[in-house]
Amino acid sequence: MRDVELYQRILGLSSQWSVERVDLDVAGKRVDLHVGHTTEVRWRCPHCEQELPVYDHSEARSWRHLDTCQFQTFLTARLPRVNCPEHGVVQIEVPWAEPRGRFTLLFERFAIDVLLQCQTVQGACRLLQISWDQAQAIRERAVDRGQARKEAAPVPRIGVDEKAFRKGQDYMTVVCDLDRGVVEFVTEDRTKDSLHRYFSSRTEEQKQAFEGIAMDMWEPYVQATLEAVPWARDKIVFDRFHIMQHMTEAVDDVRKQEHRALLKEGDESLKGTKYLWLTNQDNLSEKRREELAALPVMWLQTGRAWAIKETLREVWQQPTVAAARTFFGGWYNWAIRSRLEPVKDVARMIQKRVENVVNYCKLRITNAVAEGLNSKIMSLKRRAGGFRNPHAFKTAIYFHCGGLDLYPR
Repeated sequence: MRDVELYQRILGLSSQWSVERVDLDVAGKRVDLHVGHTTEVRWRCPHCEQELPVYDHSEARSWRHLDTCQFQTFLTARLPRVNCPEHGVVQIEVPWAEPRGRFTLLFERFAIDVLLQCQTVQGACRLLQISWDQAQAIRERAVDRGQARKEAAPVPRIGVDEKAFRKGQDYMTVVCDLDRGVVEFVTEDRTKDSLHRYFSSRTEEQKQAFEGIAMDMWEPYVQATLEAVPWARDKIVFDRFHIMQHMTEAVDDVRKQEHRALLKEGDESLKGTKYLWLTNQDNLSEKRREELAALPVMWLQTGRAWAIKETLREVWQQPTVAAARTFFGGWYNWAIRSRLEPVKDVARMIQKRVENVVNYCKLRITNAVAEGLNSKIMSLKRRAGGFRNPHAFKTAIYFHCGGLDLYPR
């Protein structure tokens, strides 16, 4: 079989197009496929699809195709242009590539697979033998394609969290679909306006369809949700992970204060015990449990703070909102009477927002999915060695975590 016939079949070109010549450069490890078209054919205007005769041709251009036996392969053609009565002189679209693309559809599909599987973009670039900018352009087109295809379907349960873009105070707001486990929306900053941008992109029907919104107690997010979502007070659930994080920090503050006081008296009871108090009791090893049991827990201020922290977990185990509210009332009285200022401060903070804490017992949602996606995003950031700008970071998040249909068709 002749080389032109071989590539004609491999490329699957329509009857309008044919491979006219194949040039092989062994030294340069390159194959060039020169494609032409039949003369008596009419072409569709890419805007209105009106069939028109050839007006003229553009300059020859090339598209990178899948390699041939490790030889880089390029498809080259001069594209016809038509003179549309409505849209003027325009270039026709080709079946092997997207408009303004520099790669064939088959190469781009393969490149997306490699980018998804590789640890780094640089590693993918070495395998594909393309530049970082070309790889980034493929990712951006894939994300744009996926966003355009995304159906405007209701997302009943969402999680809202922030992600540090770089060291300092540069944050991104990340909204995820808790049921599908994918990122729905990413934008700069963690302000009220940041989350408002997401809600503004939703239709009224989609806003009505929200059933539960998990978030931490960051006030700008709360205010944006209250303004945008109908009956938002009944739908917001403050994430228990963040609440327990505040409580754990309070226990550590108590431990530090007491440890300093005991050391002045020559007592080293709390030396080396930090993680006994901070770790979830269920996650302690047997050895650590024995160490904790050997301490005079209830005689120590730290021990009382720890007991208050561990008891707080039972709020989320209550069967109903009413039961959780009653349980919290008892816990709050205990915490306030503890005479431990860090614990009292956290207790007051939770009490002001208790209705959105106990909402968990009705909606049963947490930001655990968002935290899992955050871990994946952090992994992307580490492997990339950071990102040059927020746009590149957002593209990477959507590409790997957006659950989008990325492939060209």
